[in-house]
Amino acid sequence: MYGRKVKFRFFFIILILLSLILSVFLVLKSLEENVIFFKSPSEVKFLEEVKNKKIRIGGMVKLDSIEMSSDEVNFIITDFKNEINVSYSGVVPNLFSEGKGVVAEGYLKDRIFFEASKILAKHDENYMPPEVKAALEEN
Repeated sequence: MYGRKVKFRFFFIILILLSLILSVFLVLKSLEENVIFFKSPSEVKFLEEVKNKKIRIGGMVKLDSIEMSSDEVNFIITDFKNEINVSYSGVVPNLFSEGKGVVAEGYLKDRIFFEASKILAKHDENYMPPEVKAALEEN
């Protein structure tokens, strides 16, 4: 019924559409693995699954909570309603101090303990990351 050219064009269009769908699927799947969600301490309290999820936690460093040893820094992140104890091994940014905003990336051990692999609070004293500011205003 259809000629040879029409069948070839139809097959070619279907092949292009399938490869486009496959490539979009693969791109979205690879991005899904690299997405890290930002949470405040209050949001962490209500998470259903807490263990072995890589997330970012942000808030303010609680006053008188920083304990430094030779290889580890322990401190508390608060959003003035809830708190999370953070343990970090490494060098902290120069502007990291009590009463300042901080974003820590790592893994939750439970609802009140966080093992940080990165401290992302590299800002001056006048700047606060938008996510932290929104979370603090919300609470």
